[in-house]
Amino acid sequence: QVQLVESGGGLVQPGGSLRLSCAASGISFSIYAMGWYRQAPGKQRELVATISTGSMANYADSVKGRFTISRDNAKNTVHLQMNSLKPDDTAVYYCRAERYWNGGSAGYWGQGTQVTVSS
Repeated sequence: QVQLVESGGGLVQPGGSLRLSCAASGISFSIYAMGWYRQAPGKQRELVATISTGSMANYADSVKGRFTISRDNAKNTVHLQMNSLKPDDTAVYYCRAERYWNGGSAGYWGQGTQVTVSS
């Protein structure tokens, strides 16, 4: 059974930091691109950051310079280091695994972890 389990969310003050983790099981982790998405109340789910199988990272403009995505293939984990947090970062953060091949694709979601940035 495929599982993506997020952890590390919580309540933090503006300007603070959090580190999210996603532990994957049931997949060949190293061949999946990984990503973090978030969904705030009343808004669409949006991409935050992605990291390729070769650890090439991309970020939404809103988080560039503040967030860092990384992966540890030996531990089947992906992380999101979030610094200089803003109230607008408040959302449920979801881990995503996906891979593509000629004629097909596969993708999975974690259950999400709540991040609240508030004073």
